[in-house]
Amino acid sequence: MVVNKFLIKAMNIETGGILIALLTESDAQKLDLNIGDRVLIKKGRKEITAILDIAKSSRTLAKGKVGLFQEALKHLNAKSTDQVSIHFAGKPKSLQYIKEKLHGKQLSGKELHQIIDDITNDRLTDIEKTAFVMGGYMNGFSVKETVAMTKAMVETGEQLKFNGIVLDKHCIGGVPNNRTTMIVGPIIAAAGLIMPKTSSRAITSPAGTADTMECLARVELPKNKIEKVIKKCGVALVHGGSVNLAPADDKIIEIERPLAIDAEGQLLASVMAKKHSVGAKIVLIDIPMGPSTKAKNRSDANKLKKKFVMLGKALGIKVKVIVTDGSQPIGNGVGPLLEAKDVITILKNEDHAPTDLKEKSLKMAGILLELSKKVKKGKGYHRAKYLLESGLAWQKMQEIIKMQGPQKMPSLGKYSFNVKAHRKGKVKAIDNLTIAKLARTCGAPFDKGTGLFIYKKKKDKVEEGEILFTLYAESKDKLNLAKKILIDQEAYLIK
Repeated sequence: MVVNKFLIKAMNIETGGILIALLTESDAQKLDLNIGDRVLIKKGRKEITAILDIAKSSRTLAKGKVGLFQEALKHLNAKSTDQVSIHFAGKPKSLQYIKEKLHGKQLSGKELHQIIDDITNDRLTDIEKTAFVMGGYMNGFSVKETVAMTKAMVETGEQLKFNGIVLDKHCIGGVPNNRTTMIVGPIIAAAGLIMPKTSSRAITSPAGTADTMECLARVELPKNKIEKVIKKCGVALVHGGSVNLAPADDKIIEIERPLAIDAEGQLLASVMAKKHSVGAKIVLIDIPMGPSTKAKNRSDANKLKKKFVMLGKALGIKVKVIVTDGSQPIGNGVGPLLEAKDVITILKNEDHAPTDLKEKSLKMAGILLELSKKVKKGKGYHRAKYLLESGLAWQKMQEIIKMQGPQKMPSLGKYSFNVKAHRKGKVKAIDNLTIAKLARTCGAPFDKGTGLFIYKKKKDKVEEGEILFTLYAESKDKLNLAKKILIDQEAYLIK
C-alpha cells in the first residue's frame, strides 16, 4: 500500500494566490502524480486543492515531506512538521464549463457558480482563469448569466450588514480622475446616511478610488474594522479585496489588469456583487459617455443602463443610472496623489479646486439624498452644496481618515516634463486614452506620486508654447517612455 502521509516543510515563499505543493520526484512517482496535477491535501478537517510541482534537488525538499507555500499553509492553518495526507484530486469540473464558454455556450447558474467557487478557492491556475475571462470577453454574458455570476460572487464571499438605508454609487470608468466617490461619500456621511464604499483598484485607469484614498488613509482593513468605521462615520472608503467581499471579482480583476480588458458582463457582475455584498438598497451608477469610454454613444449608454436596472431588480436593489460627459478628464490631476489633492481642495473649499469635479459630485450626492428620502425631490443638490461648503463634509472626511488610519502623503514624482501647445487656438478635444496611457507609463497607479496635472480643458483658448499639462514620474526612463508616446499620439486637438 502506498503511504500518502507527509510532513510539511514551509517554503517561506508567496505565490501571489495560487496554491502550490512540492513533492520529490520519487514520492510523486509512488503516488502516480505528475507536474501540474491537482492534489487534495488534508490536515484534520481542513483541506485544500493544490497544484503539484516537483522538487528536483534533495536540498530543496527531502523524501517524505511536502513543500507548501505561504498561501497553502494559511488555508490549512498549518506549520512545518505538521502531518498531512495527499490524494490525487483530478481537474475541477469548472474547466469543462470554461471550455464551453470559449466556444460560445451560454452557461447555467450552476455552472457559473462552480467556476466562481473554484476561482474563489484558488482551484484554477492563472491560465485557466484567463481562459474564462477571454471567453466572457469574446462571447459576452447574457443577462441571465450575469445575474447568476453576480449571485455566485456574493454567495462565495463575506457580506456586511447595517441597519438603516444603505446607499452606494459606482462609475464604470473610462474617464481619467472622475474621483467623485471621495467627495460624495463624506457629503452622504455628513447627512447622517450610510455608504459602505468598497472600491476596486485600477484595472485600465491611472488610479482607482482605493489607490487614491490610500494616499490619505489605510484602505486594506479587516471586516470588523470596516464595520467600526461605518458605524462611527457612516462611510468607509476602502479596498473591497481586503475583506473577502465577492473575492472572485478581485481575482478576476487581477487577470484583467495586465490584459487591459474589462468585459461588459464581468463589469456588471463586478459592480453589483460588491453593492449586494454590503447590503446596498439604493445604488447610483455613473455611465460616462465618450469616444474612449465603454459607452461610445447614447445607444451604448442606454443598453448598459437597462442592464444595470434589470440586474438591480433581480438582486432587490433600486438602481438609478445617470449618463455623464466622458469626453475629457474630470478634475486636474491624473494619478493617485494628484487626484487625492483635487479631492482635498474641493472638500476644503479652496479657490483653485476643479469646478467640474465639484459640480458632478454635488449632483450625484444630491440624487442620492433625494433617493434616500432625506430631502424632498429637487432639493438634493442644494443640501449637498450646503454640506460641502459649510465644511461638514471635510470634517467627516477627516474623521474617516482618522478611523481608517492616516497615511503619510507620498511625494510628487521628482522628474517632470511640461507638454506645450504647438499652435495657437482652442482645445477641441482631449484623448482620454492617451492621457491615461501617459499617466500609467509614468508609473501610475503603483508609483503614487506619478501621473499628470492638466491645465487646459475643452473650449479653453491656448497660445503657442502654453503648457497643456505636466507629466510626473519617479524615474527618467519612465518619463522618457511617456515622452516617446507623444511623438506618435496627440493628447490634445487644437484648432
